[in-house]
Amino acid sequence: MNQFFAVAIGGAIGAGGRHLFNIQMLRLFGPNFPWGTFGVNILGSLLMGLLAGAFALKYDLSPEMRSFLTTGILGGFTTFSAFSLDAANMIERGDMGLAGLYMFGSVAGAVGALFAGLWISRMLFSA
Repeated sequence: MNQFFAVAIGGAIGAGGRHLFNIQMLRLFGPNFPWGTFGVNILGSLLMGLLAGAFALKYDLSPEMRSFLTTGILGGFTTFSAFSLDAANMIERGDMGLAGLYMFGSVAGAVGALFAGLWISRMLFSA
């Protein structure tokens, strides 16, 4: 499979998953905080860590499959541009504390989740 098409197909799957996740978070928690964007970035980072660890320790996948899963699905699922817009909207409406908490929590949570995914992969796939 061509790597470009692998990324494109994966991106469509990831973006669709993000949309469904955002709808569910809006239903569960309401519109006062961007839980959907926050959640996909944390979850996507955890999954990226799991995949990176699995690729390094256990699975030798083709470049097309790696791109399909990481750049495609997870790249389409997570979104920095939506994160930036959410933060800007909170700042513009004067919610500086909430915006700061959101920005710090998103970045720290996503990096922490990626490390958690790497750790889980090491536990699952190391000899």
